[in-house]
Amino acid sequence: MNDDLKYHVCINKGTEPPFSGQFVNHKAKGTYTCGMCNTPLFKSDKKFDSGTGWPSFYDVIVDNIGTSEDSSHQMIRTEVHCKTCKAHLGHVFPDGPPPTGQRFCINSIALNFEKEEPI
Repeated sequence: MNDDLKYHVCINKGTEPPFSGQFVNHKAKGTYTCGMCNTPLFKSDKKFDSGTGWPSFYDVIVDNIGTSEDSSHQMIRTEVHCKTCKAHLGHVFPDGPPPTGQRFCINSIALNFEKEEPI
C-alpha cells in the first residue's frame, strides 16, 4: 500500500485518481472498514457501480460516519469522515439510487475490507 497516498487522502483530505483504487470493482461480501482505525463503515450489499471511478455506497453503518462542509475547489460538497478517528474518506452526493438517494463516493485507500465468513 502507498503510505504517502494514504496520508494524502486520510489526513490531508486529498483524493486518489479515479479507477485506480483496489475496491472500485470489488465484489466480495463483507464489511468495508476505516483504513486508519478499522471502524466498520459500509456493508458490501450497499455498494453499487456509480461509474465515477471510486467505490460508491448508498448507505452507511449507522453512527460511524461523520460529515462536514467542504468548500474547497470552488464548490460546496459534503465531506465524509470516520467518526472514530476523523480520517477523510470521500464525499456524499444526493444522486444515489433508492432507497436513500445518496452516493457515498469513497477513496479505496481510505478503506480496509473484512470478508464475510460463510455460515
